[in-house]
Formats: sequence, C-alpha cells, structure tokens
Amino acid sequence: MVIADLFRDHELSGWWKAVWIVFLAFVPFLTLLVYMVARGKGMAARSMERARRDQSEADSYIRRVAAASPTEEIAKAKALLDAGTISQDEFQRIKTRVTS
Repeated sequence: MVIADLFRDHELSGWWKAVWIVFLAFVPFLTLLVYMVARGKGMAARSMERARRDQSEADSYIRRVAAASPTEEIAKAKALLDAGTISQDEFQRIKTRVTS
C-alpha cells in the first residue's frame, strides 16, 4: 500500500519517491512506521480521493450504457414507423418487448 501511495502522490518528487523505496528495501519495518506517522493523513486523503474518482467513473459508465426508458424506446420506434423505416408489425413487436 505504501508503494502504491508513493506513486499516487503527485506532490512528492521522483527523488523523494526513490529515497522512500530504497529505505523500504533496506529498513522496511522502521520505514513503514515512519511513513505512516509522517504521511498517514495524506495517504488516507489520497485513498479517499481515489475511491471517489473510481465511484464517479463507475456511475458515469453506468449512466452511459443504461438502456433508454420504455417511453423513449416507443417514441423512437414511432418515429421510425412514421418515417416508413419499419412496418406496423415491427412497431408492435418493439412496443410489446419494451413494455413487458
């Protein structure tokens, strides 16, 4: 989690990230303790921001791919029927499928 947080933090320079990684490799437990004390609040904030962004993207995707309401589907089918693109039978099939 610490390594992921290091790379997620855009305020920390590349050199400081490298220093943290080196210390994590050679003195892992002490470095983890120091990191949690020194940067724990920022770590929580970045994690919450990431969760909010992921949720927002998921909601946006769901709205984008969600099917139109039955009323909209019937209106589109009616417009196609009026334009002569589909027959009355096809319109009835669409209407039956959408309402059931």
